Amino acid sequence: MSTNTCITALEVADESSWFKSSYSDTANGVSCISVATLTNNVAVRDSKQQNGPAFITPSAAWSSFIREVKTGRWAG
Repeated sequence: MSTNTCITALEVADESSWFKSSYSDTANGVSCISVATLTNNVAVRDSKQQNGPAFITPSAAWSSFIREVKTGRWAG
């Protein structure tokens, strides 16, 4: 049996490494995600929960996802 380990965002990268999505609307209190670029990975967190969990994915997978989003494939 395997166990899942929840890694908090600040265990992954210090606060200065994180940046908010350009789609975040901080003026109206609406936030989105924050991203931190690591050596071979990208970490993603909820920008409203800065000390919360972080999702970590390989840089190549994140780049592929971003390309797909920009093409509109993931539009609702």
